[in-house]
Amino acid sequence: MARRIFYSFHYLPDNWRVSQVRNIGAIEGNKPASDNDWETITKGGDKAIEKWIDEQMSGRSCVVVLIGSATANRKWINHEIVKAWNAGKGVLGIHIQNLKDREGKTCKKGNNPFDHIELKASGKKLSSIAKVYDPPGAESTDVYNHIKNNLEKWIEVAIDIRSKN
Repeated sequence: MARRIFYSFHYLPDNWRVSQVRNIGAIEGNKPASDNDWETITKGGDKAIEKWIDEQMSGRSCVVVLIGSATANRKWINHEIVKAWNAGKGVLGIHIQNLKDREGKTCKKGNNPFDHIELKASGKKLSSIAKVYDPPGAESTDVYNHIKNNLEKWIEVAIDIRSKN
């Protein structure tokens, strides 16, 4: 049975790269908001955004942060990571800079978003616990295939890590 996953990402620059990962098929991911839906949600302010995130994250066992060049330390990315960790969900990151966007371009490698999250109980950075993967390959198809071949395993590792921390 496929795990139910919440994907966290910076929408505007990375949605094309993210859609490739979301369409792998082995994992059931949350339904993304369309541009129009997201506009409606954001017009409701922070409470509406938090409510949407809560609804989307409900019933998920893991949050996969898809890391583009500007993902780290964004307000809602940080919120999703903290919410997931505090709810006992697995958390992991995957660098997606070498996946091509709709124009066939890659992007600069982004920073680890877990470096910006400090765990209150221990004072440690989440980056000292949660794994971040940087798929190898010079070609976008190599990167995609590496993610496809390892995503389920990475999710299970993240869930196991969270169960022990």
